Amino acid sequence: MNPMVSIIVPVYNAEEVLRRCVESVLSQAYTDFELLLIDDGSQDASGEICEEYAKKDRRVVVIHKENTGVSDSRNLGLSRARGRYIQFLDSDDWITPDATSLMVREAEDSGCDMVISDFYRVVGARVSHKGDIDKDGLLTLEEFAGFMMENPADFYYGVLWNKLFKRELIERYDLKMDKSISWCEDFMFNLEYLRHAATVYVLRVPVYYYVKTKGSLVSQGLSLTRIIKMKSMVFAYYHDFYKSVLTEEDYEKNRLSVYRFLVDAAGDGVVPPPLFAGTHWLGDERSSVSHDALDEDGILMDVYRNRKLLEHYLDPVIIKYGLSLEEVELLLYLRQEPCIHSLKELADITNMSRRRLMLCLKRLDSREFIRVENQVEMTLLPATEPVFEDLGKSQHDYEMARYAGFSEEELIQYAHFSRRIQDNIRYVLKKEDVKVTARGRKPAERKKK
Repeated sequence: MNPMVSIIVPVYNAEEVLRRCVESVLSQAYTDFELLLIDDGSQDASGEICEEYAKKDRRVVVIHKENTGVSDSRNLGLSRARGRYIQFLDSDDWITPDATSLMVREAEDSGCDMVISDFYRVVGARVSHKGDIDKDGLLTLEEFAGFMMENPADFYYGVLWNKLFKRELIERYDLKMDKSISWCEDFMFNLEYLRHAATVYVLRVPVYYYVKTKGSLVSQGLSLTRIIKMKSMVFAYYHDFYKSVLTEEDYEKNRLSVYRFLVDAAGDGVVPPPLFAGTHWLGDERSSVSHDALDEDGILMDVYRNRKLLEHYLDPVIIKYGLSLEEVELLLYLRQEPCIHSLKELADITNMSRRRLMLCLKRLDSREFIRVENQVEMTLLPATEPVFEDLGKSQHDYEMARYAGFSEEELIQYAHFSRRIQDNIRYVLKKEDVKVTARGRKPAERKKK
């Protein structure tokens, strides 16, 4: 049976970074893939490392070839791929644990022809979030082309590795990398692919760590004549793409924007993304976990692991909407339409300080996710609808991870025992509430569901 995804990684003299790349793929939450490692005549231990992983994991396929370049390696990978979708990686980069699952889910749910995602730009020990389209969701080709026209030479559009492609489209139109050029070959493939696509899904969650910095065309030993010829060829692709996407009238209106590509790409290669203000230390861009605590026993460790698992699946929503973990948890609680008697009570339930709770409420109110009246009257606004839709997916993934390997009978038994445990907890806490009430506090009346 064919895998859902074929992940293609060209490898050339990458022994120092190859393990990081391969491990990031094999540790994916999504498992229905094949990993094609194309060893492009490496002179170091890269070939042996590839074979080492093939022996340990049947999903790894290693292909050794003479050194003919990255484009030829990718073409060979495409010819051997069996997956419904194609994903590319460079051997000196790596992906997040949810990269493939997030892209495949959006491709399957939306029926789009391509998924494009944000990514992380890594410089030393610092990392920044990079993207270009601020509209999340499904776009028509015309809408996507309009965004690309605003910033045509950006890595976001030019590279292969932040995208998920349909193999059926690639094979139907015999799409390949152009081996005759060594500049913008990724971008030319993307343009050719898009000419046969109808829709693109924009995923505003970074799923890829980009660390590679390519040398200039001059440093590659290319003559000025060949550089000019290559750039002219690339612009012709870009020009033809827009003539095929836009009507003649729209093309004339946007002619200057199309020609702007010549200005933006006048340097040696597609413009690399800068490291923006607001960068993080590498490892702090997403929720982290103490690996020592994973194997420790005790009630606090059980709570810690469960919390970290939930945070892991909430991370994409947090990043996508620019929310904090506390704000997401607060929205989830407010969705239950609780009867809130005081901020003190709400702070206790959400495990926040009063000050932190007030800041969260103020920020959610300013962004029109909620409306706060009289401090304890809170109404969810329409802006929360897409947030809750994504949170529903995250909660589903969280539950699937927790109950992986359970039989139907085991799930039924677990649900039964969980209810009994919760009944025991309620019994003890209600007795404690009676004691407090006897000392003079009026018991809270909660809204009945």
